[in-house]
Amino acid sequence: MVLIKTNSVYVFFIALVSAMGGLLFGYDWVVIGGAKPFYELFFGISELPAFQGLVMGSALIGCILGAVISGAVSDRWGRKMPLIAAAALFIISAFGTGYADQLTPFIVYRLIGGIGIGLASTLSPMYIAEIAPTEYRGRFVAINQLTIVVGILCAQIANWMIAEPIVANTGSAEILASWNGQTGWRWMFWAELIPASIFFILMFLVPKSPRFLVKINKDSEARRVLEKIRGGRNAHNELDDMKRTLQDDRGQKVLLSELSGPKVFPLLVIGIVLAVFQQWCGINIIFNYAEEIFTAAGYSVSDMLFNIVITGSVNLVFTLVAMRTVDSWGRRKLMLLGSIGLAIVYAILGGTYYFEFSGWPVLVLVITAIAIYATSLAPITWVVLSEIFPNRIRGLAMSIATLSLWIASFILTFTFPVLNSAMGAHGTFWIYSTICLLGFLYIIRKLPETKGKSLEEIEYDLIKNSK
Repeated sequence: MVLIKTNSVYVFFIALVSAMGGLLFGYDWVVIGGAKPFYELFFGISELPAFQGLVMGSALIGCILGAVISGAVSDRWGRKMPLIAAAALFIISAFGTGYADQLTPFIVYRLIGGIGIGLASTLSPMYIAEIAPTEYRGRFVAINQLTIVVGILCAQIANWMIAEPIVANTGSAEILASWNGQTGWRWMFWAELIPASIFFILMFLVPKSPRFLVKINKDSEARRVLEKIRGGRNAHNELDDMKRTLQDDRGQKVLLSELSGPKVFPLLVIGIVLAVFQQWCGINIIFNYAEEIFTAAGYSVSDMLFNIVITGSVNLVFTLVAMRTVDSWGRRKLMLLGSIGLAIVYAILGGTYYFEFSGWPVLVLVITAIAIYATSLAPITWVVLSEIFPNRIRGLAMSIATLSLWIASFILTFTFPVLNSAMGAHGTFWIYSTICLLGFLYIIRKLPETKGKSLEEIEYDLIKNSK
């Protein structure tokens, strides 16, 4: 406990700065939902579901590219420099997306922002896990999810405040000719320039990951970082643990073939399945396609924007709940509660659409689903992914798990307009309910508990000590 009291301010500063990648991830991810009713009219795709899915999915293609390269760049340059590069990509994307007057450049800049998301979503939680104290690692890694949620809420509030009120039954032509349709949606993207610039500047002030430094044979530099974070005696012991787990692998290039080993591959499969499940549980549809969901429930565009702010506020509150419980309840229990809870709520939500209920019952169910997700699958998945892989191959394995997450997210986002059109909202949510039930069964059988263990202890238990 002395360790936490002595170094908590500095560790929290490091975690908060690196987690700003999560804030930009959240903002960039959700801002498009509020801008959607306006840019679709501006670019003439409001009646073209395939193009709508392509535009929404363009950032996800970038996320996939960012996740693909994140493993290689983190193994070569560490966690810090790629996060600085991600901040630069967010700046470019925010300006360009708002400036674009044609659909193709708009998509290209969204893709650039997606690359930044792919890098930040992989490296921010991994970096935090590598500098955080063992007994509070879950809470510190969850800071990344907290900033994602703050970014989501900032985007929702910005969209709501920037957009001028729209009178009920206003036609598409009037909306297109309005300030919202011509200029307002651009400012929704440009507002991201402020946090992106702050993130870019502050990342130069944080240290490199001590585990990465040990991996590339810079023990003295790693010791200095650890002494500032942990204190002298603790730094010495932790450095010895890092050197022991890496042993003969230091300075050697990580090969893709190493992930197919009999001790590592099962962990990689768990990481991939959990990453895919976090997306296919369906909650991001509520953020990205809020217009369709709330419009189908009988809300106007202005009401929809306000309801999105409500959902974002709930997301924030229950993420704070997750930060209080992740290190006491454990990862496995929260994942189980989240998956079965969402399965039940989605089943009921599908029923409300099937029987054509509208208004507040739908809003209450949506808020309940977000609360469950924010307490469980949203933060805990990132915590588990940052913990279960061995030190030597953590960057590569994490990038593959994150790549799987973004591929799953692209499939989810691209297919929702088609599914919603073919099966209706009720059928779509029943599909997500079934997926959540299957996820619950998988977690019961496969997910180990990692709370209260150092990264080196987790590696020893799951890899070195396995038979």
